[in-house]
Amino acid sequence: MKSMEKIVSLCKRRGFLFQSSEIYGGIQGFWDYGPLGVELKRNVKEAWWQDMIAGHNELVAPNDAPGTFEMVGLDCTIIMHPQVWKCSGHFDLFHDHMVDCRESKKRYRFDQIRGRWVEYQDKKIFVATMAEQEQEFDEVRRRGMKYFKLRSKDAEKLSVEDLSITIDKLDDTTQVLAPDAKTLDTLTEPREYNLMFKTTVGALGGEDDYTFLRPETAQGIFVNFKNVLDSSRVSLPFGIGQIGKSFRNEITPRNFTFRSREFEQMEIEFFCPPDQSHAWYGYWRDRRLAWYKSLGLSDESLIMREHHKDELAHYSVGTADIEYAFPFLPEGEYGELEGIAHRGDFDLRSHMEGKLDPKTEPMTVELGENGKPKYRGSGKDLSYRDEATNEKYVPHVIEPSAGADRGVLAFLCEAYTEDEAPDENGNMQTRVVMKLHPRLAPIKAAIFPLVKKDGMPEVAQAIYGTLKKQFNVFYDEKGAVGRRYRRQDEAGTPFCITVDTQTMTDQTVTIRDRDTLEQSRVKIDDLTEVLTRRINV
Repeated sequence: MKSMEKIVSLCKRRGFLFQSSEIYGGIQGFWDYGPLGVELKRNVKEAWWQDMIAGHNELVAPNDAPGTFEMVGLDCTIIMHPQVWKCSGHFDLFHDHMVDCRESKKRYRFDQIRGRWVEYQDKKIFVATMAEQEQEFDEVRRRGMKYFKLRSKDAEKLSVEDLSITIDKLDDTTQVLAPDAKTLDTLTEPREYNLMFKTTVGALGGEDDYTFLRPETAQGIFVNFKNVLDSSRVSLPFGIGQIGKSFRNEITPRNFTFRSREFEQMEIEFFCPPDQSHAWYGYWRDRRLAWYKSLGLSDESLIMREHHKDELAHYSVGTADIEYAFPFLPEGEYGELEGIAHRGDFDLRSHMEGKLDPKTEPMTVELGENGKPKYRGSGKDLSYRDEATNEKYVPHVIEPSAGADRGVLAFLCEAYTEDEAPDENGNMQTRVVMKLHPRLAPIKAAIFPLVKKDGMPEVAQAIYGTLKKQFNVFYDEKGAVGRRYRRQDEAGTPFCITVDTQTMTDQTVTIRDRDTLEQSRVKIDDLTEVLTRRINV
């Protein structure tokens, strides 16, 4: 199993990711992308945009699609009218269940506190921890020994169960030793905690000026549905894509960038006739899973998990999660990478009529104590009229919602590899290599002169200048060429181009493949074409 500790270390050492505000001790749940990380994240987003939006051919039905469809894009604001979040359900329903520790005064998300049962002399307690998975067993044992006042020589008298579970799976918490507590039964009953960041618009900052940083990008698409329909001449079925920042006030952000307070989403809202929605739901599920595999995530690391009826959001007709076996999770467990939701007509109807009541079936507008809509909708007609049949209806929506940051993290985890490669003297040495797909790799190629003489640097610099116009490439002439190779392997660079003695006579260079270590000779004039072909495999 891959070590999350090594991956995190490499990310900082090589400039993929840094803790935000690190010189001031950092701020939990916020991360900065370094020189390599920003390129990797841009490449993930650009691959998504090209494959889902810009490169889509609306004249031809893709394989396994129910038919042809159109795709367009949007870029909506982070701050929106506060009524958007009331009608969408976020104001009332967007929450996690939290527990407080009466002893330590700390707050935790109920379903994130893990632990194990510990037993000593017929006394059994549940030791909870927020430690990473790799340190969990040792941390539980250490705290169990401390609770029972055992010395190191008595460690074998303490029994720690192998099974790790979250405390929301327990029947009661009276025997739980909370993560930062010294006594049992210090956790409160779980209660709801709204995850939206509140802010104010305008100078006065009164009650009427409150609004929120968006917790998702989807609502900006829904409130612009009519604008897109009227301005773009699109017809159903069609999708609207958006990439943008979202904010959630997570109480216990953890597991590196997996759960952050500021993150970026890549979302599609796909509008279709109600009677076609189940077919389109199946299409988008399969297509999104195939996309991750096409960019290097392995079959063994990915699963598609359909939500049980009890898990479904109030608006959802059906939801499936694409999940990845992140190294920080116990073996056999998976974390959400992307959700594909069949949202029905909930969102468009809510913004037309007012917030719908999830307790009603079919859903009707939720009423307040005065018998009027609790949160009034826009009153705008967001239905669609089919010009061919003259039928009018509220479209159903399929939503593939991906996290750009979680995608980057998954690609980093998948890419991290340790193997052996020869050094400059031909001796086999352990190397760390990031086997990123060439489309995603931050640096596409590195250009080396074999030595800093005999005109080789000048030729290498000329090649660098030519390739730099189309690719993000790197020039390096410092150190033995074997060390330069290994530096690029750690950065995930798929190809290294070396100018050597033969170059000076026949205008060819060697291209070394990062993964196979094979080297082949290519004419300098053919480099752009060769790189383009190899990157877009």
